[in-house]
Amino acid sequence: MSSTHELKDVIKDTLENKGTLGQIKARIRAEVFNALNDESESKPQLSNENLIINELIREYLDFNKYRYSSSVLVAESGQPNVPLDRGFLSRELNIREDRNSSSVPLLYGLVSTYLKENRKPTGRETSPQRNQGPGRGAFLEQLRQDLGERGEGEDAVIIKR
Repeated sequence: MSSTHELKDVIKDTLENKGTLGQIKARIRAEVFNALNDESESKPQLSNENLIINELIREYLDFNKYRYSSSVLVAESGQPNVPLDRGFLSRELNIREDRNSSSVPLLYGLVSTYLKENRKPTGRETSPQRNQGPGRGAFLEQLRQDLGERGEGEDAVIIKR
């Protein structure tokens, strides 16, 4: 009896260490969703905003290899199976990319630009920058340096890498 439990623990540890246990669980969830998904049920009517938001999320999921999450998003939201053209998304969001920025999802640049714009000093701060503590802000600072920069007097977001 204990050998079965030991074998189970060894297999679980091995799959976790290889990083495949999470993938297996995600695939099972996606397959269960697909089995339960009623194809006759109509999908929600997507507004233009939701279509763009869903596409930004899909691009992020695909970039990070969250394939099962991406497939569930498409199935559940009614998003078209074929991704929207990145150039179309850039034009709709008024984003100008440089030649290197196409290697990362647009969502990274949008978040980076938003964070940069919202951390500008206003002169009204009474305490040091919020969320500053051991190790906090380093990732966001690096993201901001790597991906986002807004030119002075320009309305378009410029994504740099």
